[in-house]
Amino acid sequence: MSPTTRSAVRHASRARHSSQTQPPSTRPGTQPSPDGAQHAAIACDIFCAVIDNFGDIGVCWRLARQLAAEHAWQVRVFVDDLRAFHALCPAVETDRARQTVQGIVVEHWHEPAHAGDTLEVADVVIEAFACELPPVYVAAMARRAHAHAPVWINLEYLSAEDWVADFHLRPSPHPRYPLMKTFFFPGLVPGTGGVLKERDLDAQRAAFEASPAMREQWWRDTVGAAPPSAGSIVISLFAYENPAVDALLEQWRDAPAPVVLLVPEGRISGALARFFGVPSFAAGTHATRGSLTAHALAFTEQPGYDRLLWASDLNFVRGEDSFVRAQWAARPFVWHTYPQADDAHLPKLDAALEHYARAAPQGTARGAPRRASDEHPHALPPAARDALTRFWHAWNGVGNPDWAALWTDFAHHLPALTARAGQWAHELARAGDLAGNLAEYAKSQLK
Repeated sequence: MSPTTRSAVRHASRARHSSQTQPPSTRPGTQPSPDGAQHAAIACDIFCAVIDNFGDIGVCWRLARQLAAEHAWQVRVFVDDLRAFHALCPAVETDRARQTVQGIVVEHWHEPAHAGDTLEVADVVIEAFACELPPVYVAAMARRAHAHAPVWINLEYLSAEDWVADFHLRPSPHPRYPLMKTFFFPGLVPGTGGVLKERDLDAQRAAFEASPAMREQWWRDTVGAAPPSAGSIVISLFAYENPAVDALLEQWRDAPAPVVLLVPEGRISGALARFFGVPSFAAGTHATRGSLTAHALAFTEQPGYDRLLWASDLNFVRGEDSFVRAQWAARPFVWHTYPQADDAHLPKLDAALEHYARAAPQGTARGAPRRASDEHPHALPPAARDALTRFWHAWNGVGNPDWAALWTDFAHHLPALTARAGQWAHELARAGDLAGNLAEYAKSQLK
């Protein structure tokens, strides 16, 4: 599978983008070097097209903030959908063509009044998720290439599949211009681009977990209720539309212990409204049936979503951005992959499970019988691993599971899954932080 093939499924929907960009203002800046000298800050442009969810701009905004805050880059984000961006970052104003948010220039990506000779090209140009740069911008990059070519990076989607390490950092020459594009693949293991993680994220999570007062305040401010009683299991539910949700809600309703469900307003809200027999399940809605109490939450900015994950015992996540944040939260989670035709998303699901659950150690042939001596020292116990695998598969539409047995198994293995989640966060860190890995590569090319 090539990067081009992998990205082609979304190219058609991106054809609406303009072939020009607005002329940016200059972005002067300096950054200190280890010897105390001042050097011009690296300028970086990130181009992002929002398709039908928040993952694209979510990843781009996290990356932009990290490059600016942790690497002192001068960052500009071109995005075609300011409304989706506003949902993740309320400081973004949807009626402004150009604005500065948290020190980052945000440009609404549409056809400008001026372009061409006035166009400024950044030192590092990131084409996120095969969104295709405007031709006028590429032409400007080519003109600059005669003196100092920009570093052109195609930031791809995250995958745990084996082929990712082979394609990571693979160059691709432009067919007409003296330009080289480099494919940068996020991944879960060393040899890939890693995944995004802020330097202070672990410290923030530890402070939240260690402070009962902080957690209680979060419940009152975010949920509008006191923290649940001891013995309750707290579950966050963030998913695409899913026919399996009705059966799962019924299981929680009939559970032997209280279940507290936290549901960010979104694509799953309609299923909750039907289950509880209410007109809608908008933010601020609270409902109870049997053992299940559910709270609808307002769609939150990114730091708020991290705290939601930390406040929960089990997290249902979807797509890429929340999938990564769930791993750093060190809590058990269930992943809903982005559905694709012909079940093309399922190999991606199984590849992630193989790493996360340690279905087989590195070097064990896929499909070979598993022996006791093959077990990774931090692998889940076989029964817990099988329960997790069945749960993930069922949530992604594979088979017709017995939800009652599935949930019983999952709850029984919750301690082992919790321990594994913490260990996995340490293992994932070995791949390095994506922003740091990208910054290091770009600087090596700018020398």
